[in-house]
Amino acid sequence: MSALRLVIAAAALFPALAAADTTQSGADSGWQFDASIYMFLPSIGGSTVFPVDTGGSSVNVTASQILNSLNFTFMGAFDAHKGPWGVFTDLIYVDLGASKSNTNEFTIGNIGIPAGTTADLRLDISAWVWTLAGEYRVSDAPGLKMDLLVGTRYLDLTEDLSWSISGNLGPIVPAGRSGKSDQGQVRWDGIIGVKGHAAFGTRGQWLLPFYLDGGAGDSNHTWQAAVGVAYAFHWGTVDAMWRYLDYEFSGSQIKNINFKGPMIGATFRW
Repeated sequence: MSALRLVIAAAALFPALAAADTTQSGADSGWQFDASIYMFLPSIGGSTVFPVDTGGSSVNVTASQILNSLNFTFMGAFDAHKGPWGVFTDLIYVDLGASKSNTNEFTIGNIGIPAGTTADLRLDISAWVWTLAGEYRVSDAPGLKMDLLVGTRYLDLTEDLSWSISGNLGPIVPAGRSGKSDQGQVRWDGIIGVKGHAAFGTRGQWLLPFYLDGGAGDSNHTWQAAVGVAYAFHWGTVDAMWRYLDYEFSGSQIKNINFKGPMIGATFRW
């Protein structure tokens, strides 16, 4: 929850920042738009319990120990401002999957398997993550543009596991040595955060974009952060950032999930 506390603490300072900002853009009555398209190359972590349909002990796996293949990903964002007020939306889709042969990176019913026992595992994970938030610009100075955002994030997550176990399991009695199982989550969470960029260089063409949010709701808690570097042109910017998105769940077979990795893309402004 440290990221959420940091966001709330930063938000407590925003009224003072807004009062001190003499270049606030409230007088600007025109609309300003940003549209971003990125290539997001995430790796994944987290742990999931897969119950067996026929009964018996569940199969437990850790995603980061199996997944190493990105099938498809998409990320886009859109921002609209009129004066200090605005709206922001962000959409991510990721599809990851991989197989692992003769591995012992699993447990059965939270019990470690005997030495020499292995399995062939196939894990596939797909997820939609959609963020929608209202914004208020608390700093519009040439060297720092920063928005407070309050909104919601939607997660639609699906995990599919198939397995085939070989070797002596000793006292462990699984429902079957081979099988398939799937898990899903649909979650809505409220979020609060900040986003913007700092400019540097003689003409302010180099930027340090940043994003931080945290919240809770259907999830136990969620937070994400992104930071990077960008170069500004007359039409927009070219961006390279690192992004981390984390979820913790309670009362669910999926215990936690996180996506982390680099993003490379462009933002168009008009």
